[in-house]
Amino acid sequence: MSAEADLELVCSLAGAALASLEASRGRIDDLNVYPVPDGDTGTNLTLTVRAVAEGLASAEPMDRPALAHAVARAALMGARGNSGVILSQIVRGVADVLAESTDGIDTALTARALRGASDAAYRAVRRPVEGTMLSVIRELAEEAERRAAEPEPLGSFLVELVHHGEGAVARTPQQLDVLREAGVVDAGGAGLVELLRGLAGVVTGEALPAAPEAVAPLSADAIHLEPSRYRYCTVFVVEGDALVRDELEAQLERLGDSLVVVGDETALKVHVHTDDPGAALSLGTAAGTIEGVEIANMQEQQEQRERRLSLVPAADVTVKCGVVAVVAGEGNRLLFETLAEPVGTIRVVSGGQTANPSTAELIAAIDGLAAEEAIVLPNNSNVRLAAEHAAEQSEQLAEVVPTDSIPAGLAALVVYDGARSAAENAAAMTEAAAAVATGEVTRASRDVDLNGLEINSGDWLGLADGEPVAGGNDFTAVAIEVVARLLAEPRAVLTLLAGAEPPPLDGLVEQLASSHPELEVEVHDGGQPHYQLLLGAE
Repeated sequence: MSAEADLELVCSLAGAALASLEASRGRIDDLNVYPVPDGDTGTNLTLTVRAVAEGLASAEPMDRPALAHAVARAALMGARGNSGVILSQIVRGVADVLAESTDGIDTALTARALRGASDAAYRAVRRPVEGTMLSVIRELAEEAERRAAEPEPLGSFLVELVHHGEGAVARTPQQLDVLREAGVVDAGGAGLVELLRGLAGVVTGEALPAAPEAVAPLSADAIHLEPSRYRYCTVFVVEGDALVRDELEAQLERLGDSLVVVGDETALKVHVHTDDPGAALSLGTAAGTIEGVEIANMQEQQEQRERRLSLVPAADVTVKCGVVAVVAGEGNRLLFETLAEPVGTIRVVSGGQTANPSTAELIAAIDGLAAEEAIVLPNNSNVRLAAEHAAEQSEQLAEVVPTDSIPAGLAALVVYDGARSAAENAAAMTEAAAAVATGEVTRASRDVDLNGLEINSGDWLGLADGEPVAGGNDFTAVAIEVVARLLAEPRAVLTLLAGAEPPPLDGLVEQLASSHPELEVEVHDGGQPHYQLLLGAE
């Protein structure tokens, strides 16, 4: 096959895997009880595969070893959460085997690739546990090796592997007590089978039947589970020369559990559950340069999962009030979709600074809600007028909550209740948004003198509640000054939303941990353009 054909094939496979995971993301999130019940496995797997698909979309044709390396690196750098990091190693194992082949993909090569994937996944986990996605990838490899002994079309081979994978997932409660006690199957294994289902559909040219939905809702035991003994899920990448994985892994193991460190001597991906993210980042900076920092409060995620699963309405019940939110950045979109409860009560419209949606787009989103009334979150002062016009012209009753930033919109969404009227929600959400102090760090597009600050074009510019407060060529120093303004009044939680091209955040997070040890800091990949960092303090 030519380099062009290889790239086209891999792009189609990644796209199909992503579409299959997207369709099942919510169901897989709900299954997630191990290693901690934070309800994000489907989301993490989806975002990991999306990173691969997006990397391939901008790739040029290359030889097979280079393509395999590009796919494996995209998976590693984009891996989210424990499941995503393990999936990145499954991808790497497959890629390493396929890179050695010069012919097309057949059943024998697929079996070898799955064995490579299984071996790589088990090597990645310091203490492998059966009844997880590790068991599922191993059983898939074993079944593929058994079937490869008798030649058959690749499409039917993959379809049979999907069926075998479904059986492997169904067996996970027999292997892991926490799954059996909760009455669920392993979320990571279920996601892996959905990924394979998408691949099989591309090869056969026909979509495979979706996995059946649970006949009964999740039990109380599956919803209300003991939280992790640690608070923060901490993920980051360390880049450098001659990185020593075992050494960094041994140091990190003292800080928490669910530790996974994968990669090579030039780049390591770290996932750890800990109460001290700052200490984990310090170990990373001692080894190399940190980027891609993600810190999530798992106990808060579990509370959101419990509320979501406890409040899911019956299929024939219409939610009283839905939400339309204008959001920039894929990571921010995901945050809004995750926070909205009950599930499916929000429509996110892409837009923001320099990309304002039209009134017609907002009306269409309002009218498309499966709800009697609506709340509109403009999340940008330039969008408020269009939002107000849309609320006036929509056939549904709609209220605008005057949010001027994404952090304010997130704060408003926390107090949203789909069972309340738009008027009731608007009052509560407006109050919540007003209580948030917001900030931004961006690049100055020209030389300016603002509030006595002389800022040169290209310098970092920090704003607090819309007012310039700091400038200069040191990103961390500017961001720290913005934080100081936001914390002028006592506040307990600081949310950091990294933009599409953020500078490293490790120095900022470390300084915050040192100067404000009582402050709860959450870091998310927002992906918004123009603003390398958005901040919200509440």
